[in-house]
Amino acid sequence: MALRSVYQGLKRNNFLSPLRNSCSHLHSHSTSFGFKEVREEEKSQLVGNVFTSVASSYDIMNDVMSGGLHRLWKERLVSKLNPFPGMKHLDVAGGTDGPGNLYYHQKNFSSEWDVAFRILDSINNVGRRAMRDIHDDNVLDETQIFVCDINPNMLNVGKKRAQERGFGNDKSLVWVEGDAEALKFEDNSMDGYTIAFGIRNVTHIEKALAEAHRVLKRGGRFLCLELSHVELPIFKDLYDYYSFSVIPALGELVAGDRESYQYLVESIRRFPKQEKFASMIAEAGFEKVEYENLVGGVVAIHSGLKF
Repeated sequence: MALRSVYQGLKRNNFLSPLRNSCSHLHSHSTSFGFKEVREEEKSQLVGNVFTSVASSYDIMNDVMSGGLHRLWKERLVSKLNPFPGMKHLDVAGGTDGPGNLYYHQKNFSSEWDVAFRILDSINNVGRRAMRDIHDDNVLDETQIFVCDINPNMLNVGKKRAQERGFGNDKSLVWVEGDAEALKFEDNSMDGYTIAFGIRNVTHIEKALAEAHRVLKRGGRFLCLELSHVELPIFKDLYDYYSFSVIPALGELVAGDRESYQYLVESIRRFPKQEKFASMIAEAGFEKVEYENLVGGVVAIHSGLKF
C-alpha cells in the first residue's frame, strides 16, 4: 500500500512524465540532421526541404563556397574511375552531387549531373579512339550511365541540362528515380558506382554502402567524393571559422537562407572521419579500400573494389 501511495503521488504531480518520455525515446530510432537528433523517418523530408529552399540560388553558392575547385575534384573522381566504352555505371544521388549536396543548376554545366556527364565524355573520347582502331561502331552503343536520384523534379532538371549539353538524344544516359538505400538494380549488374556529395545525407550510410556492393559486379569499383575532415591544426581553425561563420553568412546574403547552409556545415562535422568511413566501406564487403584527401581533407575520395 505504501508503494502504491508513493506511485500515485508521483503520478499526480507529473514526476513520471519525464521518465515516460525518456523510455519512449529509447524505443524510437533517431538520426542526425546537422547537430540535431531527429526521428529517422523525418530526416529525408527535412533534407528535401533544405534542398528545395536553395534550389534557385545554389548555382552561385556552389562556386563561391568551393572557389571553383569542385570541377577539379570531380575530374579527379572520374580519372580514378577510369571509365571504358561499354561499361554500365551507376551515379547515385546524381541530382544532388554539388559540394553542398543541395539542389543547384548551372548554365556552364558544372552542375549536379556533372559527374555523369564527365564520365560519358570520357567514355566517348575513349570510344572514338577505340572505333578508329577496331572499326567497331557498336562499342559506344553498349554504354549505359544510370543517373539515380530520389527526387523526380531534379531528374527532370537533369534531363534539361543533358539537352543543353548535347546529350539529350544520347541513349547511354538513363534517368532513374531511386533511393540509395534500396536501389532498383539487379545484383552484380554494374561495372562502376559513384556518389558525389550525396552519401552524407542518407539516413543509413551502411545500407547505402551495402547496396553499392550488391549492385556492383566482381571487379567493380566504388568511388565516393565527399566533404570530409581537416586535421591540420592551423588550417582546421581557419576551416572551422570559414564553415561556421562565413558559409552561413554567404547563404543568407546570396540565397536568403542561412539555416540551410548552417545545416550544410553541421552535416559535414557529423559525417564519419576518413578512417572511420573507410572502415565502414570495408565492413560493407569492399576490398583494397583507400582514400585520398584533397585540400588538406576538405574533401576526400574514398574507393573500394568488389572481389
